[in-house]
Amino acid sequence: MEKDKIKQIVKLCIALGILAIIIILVIAIMVRYQVEGDKNMPFNLSKIIIVSTAEGNETDGKKKWNFNVLQNNDVYIYIDKNENYWGEDKTIKSVKIENLNITKTPTKGEIKVYMPNSVEGRLFKYSDEYLIKENKIEFKGADESNPQTLEIGINGGNFVLSFSNTGLGTYSSDDDKEIIHDGTLLNRLKVTNDEIQFEVNFDLVITVDNCSYRTNMNLQMPCGDITKEGTCSTEKTDFSELIFKRE
Repeated sequence: MEKDKIKQIVKLCIALGILAIIIILVIAIMVRYQVEGDKNMPFNLSKIIIVSTAEGNETDGKKKWNFNVLQNNDVYIYIDKNENYWGEDKTIKSVKIENLNITKTPTKGEIKVYMPNSVEGRLFKYSDEYLIKENKIEFKGADESNPQTLEIGINGGNFVLSFSNTGLGTYSSDDDKEIIHDGTLLNRLKVTNDEIQFEVNFDLVITVDNCSYRTNMNLQMPCGDITKEGTCSTEKTDFSELIFKRE
Protein backbone atom coordinates (compact mmCIF):
# COMPACT_ATOMS: atom_id res chain seq x y z
CA MET A 1 0.00 0.00 0.00
CA GLU A 2 2.80 2.37 0.89
CA LYS A 3 4.47 1.78 -2.48
CA ASP A 4 1.18 2.45 -4.31
CA LYS A 5 0.79 5.77 -2.50
CA ILE A 6 4.35 6.73 -3.40
CA LYS A 7 3.69 5.85 -7.05
CA GLN A 8 0.52 7.93 -7.04
CA ILE A 9 2.35 10.87 -5.49
CA VAL A 10 5.13 10.55 -8.07
CA LYS A 11 2.60 10.42 -10.93
CA LEU A 12 0.77 13.41 -9.49
CA CYS A 13 4.04 15.34 -9.20
CA ILE A 14 4.95 14.47 -12.78
CA ALA A 15 1.50 15.54 -14.01
CA LEU A 16 1.68 18.79 -12.07
CA GLY A 17 5.20 19.38 -13.39
CA ILE A 18 4.06 18.85 -16.99
CA LEU A 19 1.07 21.14 -16.42
CA ALA A 20 3.35 23.81 -14.93
CA ILE A 21 5.69 23.57 -17.95
CA ILE A 22 2.74 23.93 -20.34
CA ILE A 23 1.44 26.95 -18.44
CA ILE A 24 4.90 28.53 -18.44
CA LEU A 25 5.25 27.92 -22.19
CA VAL A 26 1.81 29.40 -22.89
CA ILE A 27 2.59 32.47 -20.79
CA ALA A 28 5.98 32.84 -22.50
CA ILE A 29 4.33 32.65 -25.93
CA MET A 30 1.71 35.21 -24.90
CA VAL A 31 4.36 37.58 -23.51
CA ARG A 32 6.47 37.19 -26.64
CA TYR A 33 3.44 37.89 -28.83
CA GLN A 34 2.67 41.05 -26.87
CA VAL A 35 6.28 42.20 -27.29
CA GLU A 36 6.97 41.07 -30.87
CA GLY A 37 3.51 40.75 -32.42
CA ASP A 38 2.67 38.50 -35.36
CA LYS A 39 5.77 37.39 -37.29
CA ASN A 40 3.96 35.27 -39.88
CA MET A 41 1.69 37.66 -41.78
CA PRO A 42 0.65 36.85 -45.37
CA PHE A 43 1.28 40.52 -46.30
CA ASN A 44 3.79 42.99 -44.88
CA LEU A 45 4.18 46.73 -44.77
CA SER A 46 7.18 47.04 -47.09
CA LYS A 47 7.75 50.72 -47.77
CA ILE A 48 6.56 54.26 -47.02
CA ILE A 49 7.55 57.17 -49.26
CA ILE A 50 6.88 60.77 -48.23
CA VAL A 51 7.11 63.56 -50.82
CA SER A 52 7.05 67.10 -49.37
CA THR A 53 6.73 70.36 -51.27
CA ALA A 54 4.53 73.46 -51.48
CA GLU A 55 2.38 75.09 -54.13
CA GLY A 56 0.26 78.16 -54.73
CA ASN A 57 -3.42 78.01 -55.61
CA GLU A 58 -4.63 81.08 -57.51
CA THR A 59 -7.01 83.39 -55.68
CA ASP A 60 -8.78 86.59 -56.65
CA GLY A 61 -6.72 89.74 -56.25
CA LYS A 62 -5.68 92.98 -57.87
CA LYS A 63 -2.02 92.11 -58.30
CA LYS A 64 -0.25 90.06 -60.95
CA TRP A 65 0.35 87.13 -58.58
CA ASN A 66 -2.22 86.07 -55.98
CA PHE A 67 -1.68 82.67 -54.38
CA ASN A 68 -2.97 80.79 -51.38
CA VAL A 69 0.12 78.80 -50.34
CA LEU A 70 -0.23 75.13 -49.35
CA GLN A 71 2.50 72.92 -47.91
CA ASN A 72 1.75 69.36 -49.08
CA ASN A 73 3.05 65.97 -47.96
CA ASP A 74 2.01 62.98 -50.06
CA VAL A 75 2.39 59.69 -48.18
CA TYR A 76 2.62 56.49 -50.27
CA ILE A 77 2.17 53.23 -48.31
CA TYR A 78 3.16 49.89 -49.88
CA ILE A 79 1.77 46.50 -48.79
CA ASP A 80 3.52 43.48 -50.36
CA LYS A 81 2.96 39.74 -50.27
CA ASN A 82 5.19 37.95 -47.74
CA GLU A 83 7.21 35.46 -49.80
CA ASN A 84 8.22 33.63 -46.61
CA TYR A 85 4.64 33.11 -45.37
CA TRP A 86 4.11 29.43 -44.56
CA GLY A 87 0.30 29.37 -44.55
CA GLU A 88 -2.22 28.94 -47.35
CA ASP A 89 -2.39 31.58 -50.07
CA LYS A 90 -4.45 34.65 -49.09
CA THR A 91 -5.60 37.92 -50.61
CA ILE A 92 -6.11 41.44 -49.27
CA LYS A 93 -9.71 42.31 -48.43
CA SER A 94 -8.96 45.89 -47.37
CA VAL A 95 -6.39 48.21 -45.85
CA LYS A 96 -7.55 50.90 -43.43
CA ILE A 97 -6.14 53.97 -41.75
CA GLU A 98 -7.93 54.52 -38.43
CA ASN A 99 -7.63 56.78 -35.38
CA LEU A 100 -5.77 59.37 -37.45
CA ASN A 101 -4.56 62.26 -35.29
CA ILE A 102 -2.19 65.21 -35.55
CA THR A 103 -0.14 64.65 -32.40
CA LYS A 104 2.14 67.65 -32.89
CA THR A 105 0.73 70.71 -34.61
CA PRO A 106 2.87 73.15 -36.61
CA THR A 107 3.64 76.58 -35.20
CA LYS A 108 2.06 78.10 -38.31
CA GLY A 109 -0.87 76.81 -40.31
CA GLU A 110 -3.49 74.08 -40.00
CA ILE A 111 -3.09 70.45 -41.10
CA LYS A 112 -5.86 68.83 -43.14
CA VAL A 113 -5.80 65.28 -44.53
CA TYR A 114 -7.02 64.52 -48.05
CA MET A 115 -7.91 61.38 -50.00
CA PRO A 116 -6.99 61.12 -53.70
CA ASN A 117 -9.03 62.98 -56.31
CA SER A 118 -11.74 60.71 -57.76
CA VAL A 119 -11.77 62.31 -61.22
CA GLU A 120 -9.19 62.40 -63.99
CA GLY A 121 -6.38 64.90 -63.63
CA ARG A 122 -4.31 65.73 -60.57
CA LEU A 123 -3.86 63.08 -57.89
CA PHE A 124 -5.03 65.47 -55.17
CA LYS A 125 -7.58 68.25 -55.22
CA TYR A 126 -7.38 70.25 -52.01
CA SER A 127 -11.07 70.95 -51.50
CA ASP A 128 -13.45 69.96 -48.70
CA GLU A 129 -15.10 67.19 -50.74
CA TYR A 130 -11.87 65.18 -50.52
CA LEU A 131 -11.17 65.67 -46.82
CA ILE A 132 -10.74 62.44 -44.84
CA LYS A 133 -13.58 62.46 -42.35
CA GLU A 134 -13.95 60.77 -38.96
CA ASN A 135 -10.15 60.23 -38.89
CA LYS A 136 -10.29 57.10 -41.03
CA ILE A 137 -10.21 55.87 -44.62
CA GLU A 138 -10.52 52.44 -46.24
CA PHE A 139 -8.96 51.10 -49.44
CA LYS A 140 -10.83 48.02 -50.72
CA GLY A 141 -9.13 45.02 -52.30
CA ALA A 142 -9.31 44.96 -56.12
CA ASP A 143 -7.51 43.41 -59.09
CA GLU A 144 -5.01 46.25 -58.97
CA SER A 145 -4.29 49.41 -56.99
CA ASN A 146 -6.19 52.54 -58.03
CA PRO A 147 -5.87 55.59 -55.74
CA GLN A 148 -8.74 57.48 -57.38
CA THR A 149 -11.25 54.70 -56.59
CA LEU A 150 -9.73 53.95 -53.15
CA GLU A 151 -8.61 50.44 -54.13
CA ILE A 152 -5.50 48.36 -53.40
CA GLY A 153 -4.40 45.21 -55.23
CA ILE A 154 -5.58 41.99 -53.60
CA ASN A 155 -2.11 40.51 -54.10
CA GLY A 156 -0.30 43.58 -52.84
CA GLY A 157 -0.11 47.19 -53.88
CA ASN A 158 -0.04 50.74 -52.59
CA PHE A 159 -2.27 53.63 -51.62
CA VAL A 160 -1.71 57.31 -50.90
CA LEU A 161 -3.08 60.17 -48.80
CA SER A 162 -1.94 63.77 -48.45
CA PHE A 163 -1.31 65.90 -45.36
CA SER A 164 -1.61 69.56 -46.31
CA ASN A 165 -0.89 72.69 -44.30
CA THR A 166 -3.63 74.96 -45.64
CA GLY A 167 -3.31 77.93 -43.31
CA LEU A 168 0.01 79.51 -44.21
CA GLY A 169 -1.38 82.59 -45.91
CA THR A 170 -1.62 84.31 -49.28
CA TYR A 171 1.21 85.70 -51.38
CA SER A 172 0.50 88.68 -53.66
CA SER A 173 2.98 90.54 -55.85
CA ASP A 174 3.39 92.63 -59.01
CA ASP A 175 7.18 92.44 -58.97
CA ASP A 176 8.00 88.77 -59.60
CA LYS A 177 8.69 87.77 -63.19
CA GLU A 178 7.94 84.13 -62.41
CA ILE A 179 6.80 81.99 -59.48
CA ILE A 180 8.25 78.55 -58.81
CA HIS A 181 5.63 76.32 -57.22
CA ASP A 182 7.62 74.41 -54.64
CA GLY A 183 8.80 74.74 -51.04
CA THR A 184 10.75 77.91 -51.78
CA LEU A 185 7.37 79.68 -51.92
CA LEU A 186 7.41 79.59 -48.11
CA ASN A 187 10.32 82.02 -48.09
CA ARG A 188 8.07 84.63 -49.70
CA LEU A 189 5.74 84.31 -46.68
CA LYS A 190 8.73 84.40 -44.29
CA VAL A 191 7.75 80.92 -43.02
CA THR A 192 10.63 78.78 -41.77
CA ASN A 193 10.98 75.02 -42.04
CA ASP A 194 10.87 74.67 -38.24
CA GLU A 195 7.51 76.45 -38.09
CA ILE A 196 5.79 73.90 -40.36
CA GLN A 197 7.04 70.69 -38.70
CA PHE A 198 4.28 68.38 -37.46
CA GLU A 199 3.68 64.74 -36.47
CA VAL A 200 0.83 62.34 -37.12
CA ASN A 201 -0.23 59.08 -35.49
CA PHE A 202 -2.58 56.42 -36.85
CA ASP A 203 -3.47 52.74 -36.86
CA LEU A 204 -2.74 50.71 -39.99
CA VAL A 205 -5.10 47.73 -40.36
CA ILE A 206 -4.46 45.05 -43.02
CA THR A 207 -7.45 42.72 -43.45
CA VAL A 208 -6.67 39.43 -45.19
CA ASP A 209 -9.73 37.22 -45.83
CA ASN A 210 -11.28 37.00 -42.33
CA CYS A 211 -8.23 38.05 -40.30
CA SER A 212 -7.03 41.59 -39.54
CA TYR A 213 -3.59 42.77 -38.44
CA ARG A 214 -3.23 46.13 -36.68
CA THR A 215 -0.27 48.31 -35.79
CA ASN A 216 0.20 51.90 -34.63
CA MET A 217 2.70 54.24 -36.22
CA ASN A 218 4.01 57.81 -36.22
CA LEU A 219 5.22 59.97 -39.09
CA GLN A 220 7.04 63.31 -39.06
CA MET A 221 6.59 65.85 -41.86
CA PRO A 222 7.72 67.58 -43.94
CA CYS A 223 10.87 65.66 -44.82
CA GLY A 224 14.03 67.69 -45.35
CA ASP A 225 14.20 71.47 -45.59
CA ILE A 226 11.81 72.31 -48.41
CA THR A 227 12.40 76.06 -48.00
CA LYS A 228 15.85 75.39 -49.47
CA GLU A 229 15.37 72.21 -51.53
CA GLY A 230 11.94 73.06 -52.95
CA THR A 231 10.83 69.42 -53.04
CA CYS A 232 12.21 66.55 -51.01
CA SER A 233 11.36 62.90 -50.46
CA THR A 234 12.25 60.17 -48.01
CA GLU A 235 11.81 56.40 -48.12
CA LYS A 236 11.38 54.17 -45.09
CA THR A 237 11.76 50.38 -45.33
CA ASP A 238 12.77 49.42 -41.79
CA PHE A 239 9.66 48.70 -39.71
CA SER A 240 11.27 46.51 -37.08
CA GLU A 241 9.89 48.80 -34.36
CA LEU A 242 6.26 48.17 -35.41
CA ILE A 243 4.18 45.46 -33.73
CA PHE A 244 1.33 43.92 -35.74
CA LYS A 245 -1.34 42.03 -33.77
CA ARG A 246 -4.32 39.99 -34.90
CA GLU A 247 -7.85 41.19 -34.22
